[in-house]
Amino acid sequence: MTATADNLPGLVSLKVDIEGHVAEVTLLGPSKGNAMGPDFWRELPLVMGALDADPQVRAVVLTGSGAHFSYGLDLPAMMGGWAPLLAGDALAGPRSEFHTEVRRLQAAVSSIAECRKPVIAAVSGWCIGGGVDVVTAADIRLASADAKFSVREVRVAIVADIGSLQRLAPIIGEGHVRELALTGKDIDAARAEKIGLVNDVYPDQDALLKGARELAGEIAANPPLVVQGTKQVLAANTERQVADGLRYVAAWNSAFLPSKDLGEAVQAFMERRKPEFTGE
Repeated sequence: MTATADNLPGLVSLKVDIEGHVAEVTLLGPSKGNAMGPDFWRELPLVMGALDADPQVRAVVLTGSGAHFSYGLDLPAMMGGWAPLLAGDALAGPRSEFHTEVRRLQAAVSSIAECRKPVIAAVSGWCIGGGVDVVTAADIRLASADAKFSVREVRVAIVADIGSLQRLAPIIGEGHVRELALTGKDIDAARAEKIGLVNDVYPDQDALLKGARELAGEIAANPPLVVQGTKQVLAANTERQVADGLRYVAAWNSAFLPSKDLGEAVQAFMERRKPEFTGE
């Protein structure tokens, strides 16, 4: 199978370009800041599965269109399907449906980690929430000097449940994960490089993409089966722990996500004001 526009028709949120042995996947939105709506979650596993199966592709660069990598989950587009759970008196049915939805989103992000071809995330501008989930599933992360990262879910009364809490610790260590996840603070590219979230920082987006493509080309020049085997052997160190953590957080959020604080966070987001949390 070849990952081309012919074999992946009708893509809305992603664009795939292949040059030589390197595929470049670009987030397109269509929401502002490449926010991740229904199209993204449907298309991502299709694209990654196609690239995994394509013998021409040996490495992948994943980046965002425009100034930003991604603002994260498109809350207005995604919240509608969660309304029964958020009503406050949800029984087993809505909770089970929500659990299934979380597992679907987790699987979409995991398609990056499970792709046998190494994936390099090239991040410019904002990388928030779901954007961090996506880049932590990549093998290597690079950033431009204007990049900013935020594991922001705690600030909207949500336990991050799509992979960042499971994948960040082997990358940056438990202490840094806890600081980022418990505060929801933003960090710049310099801090991200200091803690090991990104390997290198480039002066601007053009230099970043050039560096990412060169690194992908360097990987693609090596024996492809050995490269794929190396990725799979490295993944064996953490894949069971990640899988267990994803199952746990999906069950936890299905049980405990509904709260007055979450309703307040959503309302404050819509009204563009600071939320007032009560712990209810």
